[in-house]
Parts: sequence; C-alpha cells; structure tokens
Amino acid sequence: MALPALQALKRLLPYYHPYRLQVAVGLIVVVVSAAGSSAIPAFLRQAIDALGPQGDTSRLPSIASVMLITALASGVVRFLMRSLLNGVSRRIETDLRHDLLSKLLQLDSAWYGRWRTGDLMARLTNDLSAVRMAAGPAVMYFVNTIAGGIFSLVMMLRISPMLLGFALLPMLGLPFLVIYLGRRVHRKFEDVQSQFSQLSTRAQENLAGVRVVRAYRQESGESARFRTIGDTYLQSNMQLAHLNGLTNPSSALLAGLGAAITLGVGGRMLIAGTLTVGEFVSFGIYLAMLTWPLIALGWTTNLFQRGAASMSRVLELLDALPSGVNDTGTRMIDSAGAGHEIEFRNVWFHYPAALATTEDGAAALAEYAGASAASEPRWVLRDVSFKVPAGGTLAIVGATGSGKSALMDLIPRLFDPQRGSILIDGQPLKEFSLRSLREQIGYVPQESLLFSETIGANVSYGLSGERVPLTHTAELPVGLTIDTIPEVVEATRTAQLEETVAALPDGYGTRLGERGINLSGGQKQRASLARALARKPRIVLLDDALSAVDTQTEAAILHGLQHALSGRTALIVSHRISAVRDADWILVLDDGAIVEQGRHADLMIQQGRYAKLLQRQELLEAIEHPVESVA
Repeated sequence: MALPALQALKRLLPYYHPYRLQVAVGLIVVVVSAAGSSAIPAFLRQAIDALGPQGDTSRLPSIASVMLITALASGVVRFLMRSLLNGVSRRIETDLRHDLLSKLLQLDSAWYGRWRTGDLMARLTNDLSAVRMAAGPAVMYFVNTIAGGIFSLVMMLRISPMLLGFALLPMLGLPFLVIYLGRRVHRKFEDVQSQFSQLSTRAQENLAGVRVVRAYRQESGESARFRTIGDTYLQSNMQLAHLNGLTNPSSALLAGLGAAITLGVGGRMLIAGTLTVGEFVSFGIYLAMLTWPLIALGWTTNLFQRGAASMSRVLELLDALPSGVNDTGTRMIDSAGAGHEIEFRNVWFHYPAALATTEDGAAALAEYAGASAASEPRWVLRDVSFKVPAGGTLAIVGATGSGKSALMDLIPRLFDPQRGSILIDGQPLKEFSLRSLREQIGYVPQESLLFSETIGANVSYGLSGERVPLTHTAELPVGLTIDTIPEVVEATRTAQLEETVAALPDGYGTRLGERGINLSGGQKQRASLARALARKPRIVLLDDALSAVDTQTEAAILHGLQHALSGRTALIVSHRISAVRDADWILVLDDGAIVEQGRHADLMIQQGRYAKLLQRQELLEAIEHPVESVA
C-alpha cells in the first residue's frame, strides 16, 4: 500500500544521519551561494548610479573588482554544494540498495511467491534512482530556491515595497498550482513505475527463457506482447510528461505577468523620480532571479513527488515480513562429530495460500496450493513420520507430484509444516537459528542454479573463512588458488567434474554464462553437487541431483558418494532406483503419504509400488539401449 508523500520521505531521514556533517556543510554552502548571487545585482545598481549625473565614477573599479571576486567565489561555492549534496544522495542510494538486497535475502520462499523478479529489479534500480534525485538534487534546489527567493525579496523590499507588492500579485496562485500538479504527478509516477516493473518482468522472462521462445517459434508473439506493454508504458510516460510540461510554463507565465507589471509601474516611478535607474535595473534583475526559484519550485516538487512514490514502493519491500518462516530460534547445532538425527513426526504440509496471489496463473496456483478459503487445502504431505539416524542415508522415491521436493524443502526451513513437528537430534527444528541450521546443510535442489562467475567460484561458493574468496570474484590469498583448496578438489572429483573443468579454456577460472548457460544440464548438476559437497556439511540433501547425467557417470558419482557421505546424514530423492538402492532405508511416497518403506531387498519382495517402479525403469532402459543379439 502506497504511503503519503511526506510519510514516505520521512523514512529517508535515518539515511542522512551518517552524512549529517556533509549535509550541514552542503546546506550552508547553498545559502552562501544564494547570498552571493543576490549580492551581484546590488553591486550593479551601485555601478549604474555611479554613472549618473550625481554619481562618483571613481568607485567603478572597486565595484567591478568586488563583482568579479563575488562571481568567482559563487562558482566555487556552487561546485562545492553540488559535490557535497549530490555525493550524499549517491551514498544514500547505495545504502538503500544494500539494505534492500539484504532484506530480500532474508525473506522466505512463500514471500517470493507473491512477487515477480522484474518488479523487484525495477525497485532495486529505477525506483532507487528516483529516490536519489529526491534525496540530493531536489533538496539542494529546494533550499537554493527558498534561500534565493528570500534574499531576492529582501533586496526588492529595500528598493521599493510598493513595486514589490505589484510584482508579486500574479504569483499568489502559485502555491495552489504546485499542490494541484504535485498530487497528479505523484499518482501518475506511481503508475509509470508499476508499468516499468511489468516491462522489466517481461524482458527478464523472455531473456531467461530465450531457448524456449525460439524452440516454440514465439519470437513474433513475444515481441508483440512486449510492444503492447511498452506502448502502455509510453502512454503513461507521455501523460506524465504533459503534467511536467504544465509546471514550468505555468510558473513562467505567472512570473512573466509580474515582470510586465514591474515594467509598467516601475517605469512610471522612474519618470516620477521616485526610483533611480540603478534601482529599476537591479529590481528587474532580482525579479528575474525570483523567476527561477518559482519555476524551480515546481520542478523540485515533481522530484519530491516522484521520489516519494518510489520510496513508497521501496518501503513495501523494506517493511515486508516473512510469510511463514520466522527466525526466532536461538539454539545452535553442534557442528562437530558425525551427522545429525532427523525425525518427522506426523507432518502435514501444504504450500501457503500466499503463493496464489501472483497476477498470472493465480487460479492454477490456488488450486495447487489449496488457497480457497471454502475448501480444505490440498495437502502436499500427509501425516508423514520417519526417523533418520545420525550418519544414515534415507532415500525417497515416488511419482511426480508425490511430495518429495516439498519434504526436502522443510528440512532447511524454506517452508514450515502446518501440522506436526520436525526434530534435529531430538530438538524441534524451530528452536535452532536459521543460520546455524543451514550451515550444517548441503542442499542440491532440482534446479541447478549457477552464478555468472567462474566455475571455481561456484564450487567454492558455500565455503567460509580465510581459505576462500570473500566474494565470488575476489582474489585468493597469495600462494593459494581454487585448484589447491582440498575441499574443492575433493568435491570436484566426487562429482565427476574434473574432466569438465580440465576441458574449459581457463579451468577453474572459466567464467560461466548466466545460470551456467554454457554448461550442459548434467554438467550443471555436477557443479551444483560439488558446491554442496565442498562445504563438508553434516546433512546432505540431494533432490533428484543426478537426473540429467548418464548412467555411467551416475554410477561413478554414486561410488564416490559412498565415501563422501560416510558419517553424514543424507536424504536422497531420485526417480532412478539405481541411485537409491544402497540407501539404509527407502520411503515410497504417493499423493503426499508414505505408502511403502523398507530396504531395497525387502521392498522388492513386497512386489508393490517400488518393485513396479524398478520394473518400469528396466523396461525403458531396455527399449532405449537394446542388447544386440549374437548370432
């Protein structure tokens, strides 16, 4: 919900605090600059009057010298005020962006179900730019406008109060004009920013899914849809431009009327001898100087209104609360020793209804998540109970949509169950801090996301301490390279990634494309697996982590995992029986419930779902790789 303009801008005040000295000096410099500019017409008046019949021309050199010094000083002061206040606004923008990203990284998965990536990116970029303009240039020009206007009015008042009164008559309507146009600009700019978010989202989706777009020959259709959104964005921008275009001409019109009145009334006073030529000229200059503040007042009002609209959008994120998972635990997990015991007790889970509030696909998501208030939610997990001993390996199999990935998501608390409880070493999961919990987990999700960094930085991503880069691309300590870090080398070997790294142009230093686009699906899965293993976690979660690798590579990886997972608690989800047959215990899920469990041999004897799944896989493999008969 959008905040009122003043309330939104007030939330910027804490961000000024670290730079209060620069702001104070900058504002003082603005006032000094306005005073210097206002002094020049006074010197000019003295020079003109000195040229008159009763003037003293000997004063002209000193007056000219003072004017020159004042002009030079004014230039230096203007540079300082821009450097100080615009510099502060840049720092505030950076601080806001850092706080915003930090906040986004703390929010849970359910919260992200309500937002589009393009919308979030628009707030991180376009909106913060508008806030910066309000925090720096708008403040600078507003103070300069007020100070310059006051100095000009004082000097004009000293010359002729009566002439000043006539000159200001047309400007009485300016405050009403500024308020009226300012409110309309605020509302329209909110619309523009919202449409920019839609435009960013569409572009991001098309670029991320460019292979799918091309494969389905939808280039023309996507271009047309993007143009439709772009045309709407253009129309709103044109309407905003019209509003902005009304502000300056309207202010200039009022100022022009004041100048016309000054010329008429001032001319009569000059003829009557109640006003000198120097006073008349300097009054006209002061009126012209007052015209800019009047025009600038409308411009700065627009900047403030735009900044307030954008700040309100930014605050929607900064004030966001987690939709389900709260980090209230204080207990720390013991990182020493073997793996940890994991227990599910009568766990029921469905995806939060918040995931059904996105604009597109709301009905489908609502049906899947069970978001309808009138019906029972669609439970993804139903009364699930099991225990994995410390250092044990649990395998989970089942058809697509049976709840396997949902079960895995509950352990690192990406979501929390609605009923039942999950325990680590006999203690409720919620009693542990999220940081402590997740430091013990190596998670390989179904989607193998890699960062646009080097492959070495991706594999070492989860490591911490002096042995790894502080950031993805930071330099390592002297004498240390990625390929000499034991954890990285061992994890790469276990994930069968060594040959891939060796074949890359720069080895571990080869930069990957966005989401690892220059790697195959199997290579990305192996890099993701290596990243999880390099941390040497006490709990390993593999969610169909080998689905894209061939059977020969899978066999080699599974052989390496037997050693890598020794002493660690592991949960393995897979559609391939070959990946789970050696597990200590196997669960078979169907529609969120455990329908079979036991060891591989026992489940085969039962000839139930597990055995049928294996038979189906063997049949498919026989069809795909038929054995040639020998004559």
